[in-house]
Amino acid sequence: MASSSRRVTQQDIARMTGVSQTTVSMVLNEREDAARIAPETRERVLAAIRKTGYVADPIARRLAAQRNRFLGVFTYEPVFPAGLGDFYHPFLVGIEECAESIGCDLLLFTSAPVVDGRRRIFQSDNRLRLADGCILLGRWLDPEELARLLAEGQPFVSVGRRDDAGGPVPYVGADYPAATAALVRRAVELGHRRIAYVGEGAGAESHADRLRGFNAAAAEAGVTGAHVRFTEAREVMDELLNQEVTAIFVEEFADGAMLAEEAGRRALRVPDDLSFLALGDPTRPASTDLEFTGFRIPRREMGWQAVEVLSAILDGTGGELQRLLPCEPVTGATLAVARA
Repeated sequence: MASSSRRVTQQDIARMTGVSQTTVSMVLNEREDAARIAPETRERVLAAIRKTGYVADPIARRLAAQRNRFLGVFTYEPVFPAGLGDFYHPFLVGIEECAESIGCDLLLFTSAPVVDGRRRIFQSDNRLRLADGCILLGRWLDPEELARLLAEGQPFVSVGRRDDAGGPVPYVGADYPAATAALVRRAVELGHRRIAYVGEGAGAESHADRLRGFNAAAAEAGVTGAHVRFTEAREVMDELLNQEVTAIFVEEFADGAMLAEEAGRRALRVPDDLSFLALGDPTRPASTDLEFTGFRIPRREMGWQAVEVLSAILDGTGGELQRLLPCEPVTGATLAVARA
């Protein structure tokens, strides 16, 4: 079998099945003269194609140019995000606008199988090579798939910072540590000495980055910074009040809305009795009339710059392949002076 560190070719398929490269090409392209190929031979070739995940490279078919000027967009989310209110929509707008500005079309990869609630690039075959390069979207990206993309030399850029995966991963992300730390300092300036981070703070890099910024700023200010994972709003509020927390930093906007509603049921006023700070935009529907203090993620700009980085990779022009963009502070109305 061909090495997994390079692209599988028609010659590899031919060697595996004991036929000529011409035969492989005839089967792949379903040419009219393919009818003279024995059914068992045709099936043997198709089985090898399925086994290796071979995808015919359209770039090689176009001798007049080195690139198709097709950029792929792949999301690990089970349903491709397209709604105007969807968290991912601004990313897609930025991707589309930048692709248009450099004269590229977009291919949306939507047929990848869903395994354990997430799409997979490498499952039955890898269709990403239909594009010159690919933008990857998703809160969590599979490190093993990222490592394989790097090993096989497939051009891609992640929207969102990613840890190394056998090598540096090209990305355009949001500077969550700096944005979260800035909010902690604002709360401390208003007299908050017992603060809490509510959320996972682990798993996805975006969560870990937020908690890292929170912990660093709390330690620097010399205040008590608790970490509480969100379960039920009532249970979380019990724990926060037992710890005499006065400012709550929520990883997920919707969790903050539920906690604020729970605070209201206990006759606690926001922000007079309890302050809330949202560490980003809503990723799922949230019902609240509160204008949360926090920050916005530069989603549109992240999408735009991801295409810029991918274009630089494809053109071989170099430049910064890992970028962190500042988040936009939101004054809001849920942070006040700490109660005495």
